[in-house]
Amino acid sequence: MGPRRSHWLELPAERSSVAVARHRIAEQLDAWSVPRSTRNDAILLLSELATNAVVHTASTRMLCGAALLPDGRIRVEVHDDTPARCTLPSVPDAADACGDEESGRGLFIVQQLADAWGIARSTCTSGTFVWATLAPEVPHAA
Repeated sequence: MGPRRSHWLELPAERSSVAVARHRIAEQLDAWSVPRSTRNDAILLLSELATNAVVHTASTRMLCGAALLPDGRIRVEVHDDTPARCTLPSVPDAADACGDEESGRGLFIVQQLADAWGIARSTCTSGTFVWATLAPEVPHAA
C-alpha cells in the first residue's frame, strides 16, 4: 500500500540544501498536523540522511521526501545520484557515538530514533536512497 500523502523536493547536494530540506519538510509535516515530537524526530532523521548524502557521496543532486503512510507512520527518504553498492554502512556503537568528535553520529542517531531504516537502489535518481520510518505518536492517557 502506497503513502497516503507525500512531499518531495529536489536540491543540489550541498551543505546549505540540508537546512532547506529540513525547513520545507517541516512545513509539510505541520500542514499534515503531524504531532510536534514526531515532526521533530522526522526532521532530525531527514537532516542526518541528507547530511550523509552530501558529505559521503559524490552526488550533484539529492531528492528528499517525506510520506505519511496509511498506518500513520512517517517515512523520510533521501536519494542521491551516485551509483554505488546498496549495503548498509556500519553504525558506530554507543561508546563511539558519544565521544568528542563532531561527526560520525548520524547513523547512530538514525538507528536509535527510527523504527526501521535501510538503503536501496533508487529508481528516481539512478543512485541509492536511504529511508527511515517513525511510528505514530501514541497519545498519553489523561
